[in-house]
Amino acid sequence: MNAQILAQRAYAQNTTSTRTDRSIEYEMIARVTHRIKAAAEAGPMAYPRLVEALYDNRRLWTALAVDVADPNNRLPPELRAQIFYLAEFVQIHSAKVLAKKARLAPLLEVNAAILRGLGGRSARR
Repeated sequence: MNAQILAQRAYAQNTTSTRTDRSIEYEMIARVTHRIKAAAEAGPMAYPRLVEALYDNRRLWTALAVDVADPNNRLPPELRAQIFYLAEFVQIHSAKVLAKKARLAPLLEVNAAILRGLGGRSARR
């Protein structure tokens, strides 16, 4: 192995270990939100991609709900309850969107609000 490859591996290991739970959550929510938007903007032919992105979004919110339901979770109880409520909303509203009985926008708004919170930005600009 040459020095360049060793340096790249060493640097990659260090950057991975400095990521926080918050930054990982941000990235996961941002990715799934982008996929939902892209599929919606692509039109009816991209419906299978939209279904897949909504499924992944629901899985993500289920994981968040499980996390905040854990008694060892360190978030304040009120925030935990709010996140759990949002997870329930995402599940119910996603089913309505898939049944074509509701708009997609509220799901994107929920994810955007969480991204603002994780990124430390307020709702007002």
